[in-house]
This record gives sequence, structure tokens and C-alpha cells, in this order.
Amino acid sequence: MTIYTNMPLELVFEGMNDESAQIQEVWYSGVRMQVTPVAPGMGKIVRLIDCSLNDYLNPNLMPGMIVHYN
Repeated sequence: MTIYTNMPLELVFEGMNDESAQIQEVWYSGVRMQVTPVAPGMGKIVRLIDCSLNDYLNPNLMPGMIVHYN
């Protein structure tokens, strides 16, 4: 892996070895996504996995938004 950056490597790799949060794959409004659970049936969007291109423009599906799923 080659990284071209003018940032110090300590900042680039900060948190790389930290224990990551539990990530789940869920379906919400016909979109498969990865979320980190924040409460039972609720999660914060990490990334979209299986969706149409228009779903990337939906502000309700932005990473960091909270969704309710079952």
C-alpha cells in the first residue's frame, strides 16, 4: 500500500488498531447498508452496500444518520 500525503503518519493511522464498533448489515427502505447499533432497532449508517445510484443522493441515507430497522 502506498500513501501520498503531507499529513503526519500518526494522524493518518490514528485509531487503526482500536477495537472497532459492532457493525451489522440491515435492509432499510430497500437498501442494504452497514450500521452501528445505537439502541435496539436503531443504528447509525456507516455505508450503503446495495442500492441504486439515486440512493446516494438521498439525504436520509447519508453516513451518520440514524435509521430505525427491525
